[in-house]
Amino acid sequence: MDPQKPEITNDIGSIRIADEVVATVAGLAAVDVEGVAAMSGGWGTDLVEKLGRKNFGKGIKVEQSDYETKIDIYLIIEYGYPIPSVAETVQKEVKMAVESMTGLKVSAVNVNILGVSIKKADSTFEGTD
Repeated sequence: MDPQKPEITNDIGSIRIADEVVATVAGLAAVDVEGVAAMSGGWGTDLVEKLGRKNFGKGIKVEQSDYETKIDIYLIIEYGYPIPSVAETVQKEVKMAVESMTGLKVSAVNVNILGVSIKKADSTFEGTD
């Protein structure tokens, strides 16, 4: 049985926020952190992006229950950045963004590092004549 999604109730009605919305907010916050090279969502989301549709919720799994929201993020880190520091910054930024934009309580942000991105060196060489 799927747990009831949290809802915000007021005198007009109720508001429910889809997991995809939470994932998009979390993804936008995560990619803004210095040292994050990319989100990793597997071959399915990569194929969707190649077909021209950008998926900002790529690489994010959201679990919502009555009183808490748990977020799992899968990242590629840029080479040269301290991984624990980047991951901790991602946790803080995602928690703050999701809570402030949705009103949901985030109980956990689990960061999974799946790889390191190494940029190719600039092949241009300026010699002296």
